[in-house]
Amino acid sequence: MNENRDQWGTKLGFILSAVGSAVGLGNIWRFPYIAYTNGGGAFLIPYFFAIFTAGIPLLILEYGMGHKYKGSTPLALSRANKKWEWLGWWPTITAFIILAYYSMILSWSANYLKFSFNKSWGNDSNSFFYKDFLKLTSSPFEIGGMIWPILIGIALVWSINWIICYKGIKGGIEKANKILLPTLIVIMIIIVIRGTSLEGAQLGLNTLFTPDWSKVLDPKVWIAAYGQVFFSLSLAMGIMITYSSYLPKKTDINNSAFMTAFANCGFEFLCAIGVFGILGYMATAQGIPVSEVVSSGVGLAFIVFPTVFNAMGTWGTILGILFFVCLIFAGITSSVSLTEAVSAPFIDKFAWKRNKVITVICMIGFSMSIVFATGAGLYLLDIIDNFVNNYGIVVVGLLEVVLIGWIIKPDTIRNHTNEMSYFSVGKWWNVTVKYVTPAILVFMLIQSLITEIKTPYGGYELSALFLYGWSSIAIGIMGAIILSKQEWKNQNTNYLDN
Repeated sequence: MNENRDQWGTKLGFILSAVGSAVGLGNIWRFPYIAYTNGGGAFLIPYFFAIFTAGIPLLILEYGMGHKYKGSTPLALSRANKKWEWLGWWPTITAFIILAYYSMILSWSANYLKFSFNKSWGNDSNSFFYKDFLKLTSSPFEIGGMIWPILIGIALVWSINWIICYKGIKGGIEKANKILLPTLIVIMIIIVIRGTSLEGAQLGLNTLFTPDWSKVLDPKVWIAAYGQVFFSLSLAMGIMITYSSYLPKKTDINNSAFMTAFANCGFEFLCAIGVFGILGYMATAQGIPVSEVVSSGVGLAFIVFPTVFNAMGTWGTILGILFFVCLIFAGITSSVSLTEAVSAPFIDKFAWKRNKVITVICMIGFSMSIVFATGAGLYLLDIIDNFVNNYGIVVVGLLEVVLIGWIIKPDTIRNHTNEMSYFSVGKWWNVTVKYVTPAILVFMLIQSLITEIKTPYGGYELSALFLYGWSSIAIGIMGAIILSKQEWKNQNTNYLDN
């Protein structure tokens, strides 16, 4: 086994990096909307239930796998069971696909940071975003021209990924997260303090947290809670297994999993309070209900919020700058973790030098991202993101728990993490990994497929969904099988005696 493997300098560095990976754009623009539309305050019941029955157990599983088998996802799975190596390559390829379009969203944020200094989105932020900025074409098949400001932003993002990951675990990723994450939290606290002191903020917060108890019995609300926890914690993307493989031999794994989950959860609540305080102000200023200004995803960040900043005068400029810096920092911590999750398997498998792998990955990644800087970029993002999240990541997560729960046996991982940790997790963890999490992930998968069959996603033509959506899943599976058939060149990848 490789004793020369890179290591985190401190446990805090690992926790900050893991939380940095988990804290991403979804915390800022997805969680507040999910909570609002799924029962407000009542949503907290399924949400916390999901954290304890899926989020933390899966984090312990992935931390335990990475730490016990001391390898990136394909190596860890290969050491656990040779036949399952391919399952480690699938999330590696998926992470690469996500990186390609994630860099585009970060490029938008960088451009909007520049716009926020003089509010150059004008009075009609909707028209500005789609027509002037994205130059959106009429369909996913009409690629359109190159949008240079977006391409320059994408190049900048890939350069940052390269600089940080090139310097390694301790000197690059750990150092960057020790600066980025605390700064991100401070900025978000400033936004929350100002957002909640605005006139009408109370209306927004009441709208967000007023419980609708009838929603607690709705299965779709529980699915939304599990989906949010699953995606928000960077599970089944190869990140957490890879990050934990760099931990020293003696590390409190169970406690680390709880800390990561709760830190991410706390940041989500912070974002929700800030977002709904500002939306309440906007609704009050326009004399309309909050429900008419609520939005999620790119609409919230690049259309609704710029409209709010317009109405706020000088404070609008300050909040606009802080908000887009927040998006950039949250995105960079996640994109760096994805870059590492893609690079580490190739370093492990082929014994290539880190510097060479990081450079090649970033160059290929940038080339892949170019198509997202065209007029069809938003369509491609929308379709690929839906399929990768609802099918690719969910299936990988499902197969992970099946492998550990039914083939390797949960006690193999649980006994390892308990041996390392100050407090032990009981047999409830085995039950969760064997029964609870698989059942929920299967239900999520079936729901997604039923919805897909009834109504093709986003009203797109089926040909577009196959070309961009299902093909991204197929590429992940085929690429995983091909890579798993290659011989291990690294001499330090002998299998452990289980």
